[in-house]
Amino acid sequence: MGTPAPLEHWTTTLADRLAEELEVDPAVLRDVNVKLLLDVARDAAHHVVRPAAPITTFLVGYAAGCGGGGKDALARAARVAIDLAAEWGADEPPA
Repeated sequence: MGTPAPLEHWTTTLADRLAEELEVDPAVLRDVNVKLLLDVARDAAHHVVRPAAPITTFLVGYAAGCGGGGKDALARAARVAIDLAAEWGADEPPA
């Protein structure tokens, strides 16, 4: 299943505007793996608590940027977050 058209349009438009405002290459922001970030958000929300989703995706993006950026850095950071969320869900009692 692909990214829904409205979400794809939003992220593309957002990437273009962010790139312009932040003075970065728009291709870098448009090339983000949206499905992977949605997977991170889903797992953080499901295994931890819903508000963990945006915080976790922000931290994944930040870590990927600090790790040199690009698809590989994002994939690495996302995998760590997904694994940690799964561990949290298995080990922590519900609040």
